[in-house]
Amino acid sequence: MSPLETLGFALGTSFASGLNLYATVAAAGLFQRLGIVTLPEPLQVLANPVVLGIALTLFLVEFIADKIPYVDSAWDALHTFIRPPAAALLSYSAFAGGGVPEEWRLSAALLAGGVALTSHGAKASTRAAANASPEPVSNWTLSLLEDGFAVFLAWMAAEHPLLTAAVVVVLVVLAVFLIWKLFSFLRQAVARLRRGPSPAGP
Repeated sequence: MSPLETLGFALGTSFASGLNLYATVAAAGLFQRLGIVTLPEPLQVLANPVVLGIALTLFLVEFIADKIPYVDSAWDALHTFIRPPAAALLSYSAFAGGGVPEEWRLSAALLAGGVALTSHGAKASTRAAANASPEPVSNWTLSLLEDGFAVFLAWMAAEHPLLTAAVVVVLVVLAVFLIWKLFSFLRQAVARLRRGPSPAGP
């Protein structure tokens, strides 16, 4: 990959990592191992059986935790400190050995971490809002869609990195808008709770 294509790959996998880090790593490793895609050389280690085994095990744990209301929000809160740094590390590693100056590698890592934090924030906010619903179907549906999209984006980032970069720009804008709208909704709901029930009419 050229440096620009590597950046597109890093942005795509970063957004996917913000949704589901373990699905992204496992999918990228499996795709490489099966010959479906060719990862940047420094990241071909993701196809190692040990790395794949750990990623798949953690994905299974997340797959279950992500389907349980409120457990999913606790899981997301914990992964606020895992998904963005991991995405930054993947991005930094993707540029290793390509003669890319250190300042560019660090800049790409910071950008990737920011992208992952944005998609993670949109995911966590949406799931918190879904938990207000008494039925579990919305939770399961959102979780399955997130997992599927993370896997698809991992593939797309490796196969079409430049197109993925453009898509991620749009996705980040949409994610920021979603976070802002959900935050406004939450603030209004808290304000209504503080005011208490409206007094009954005569």
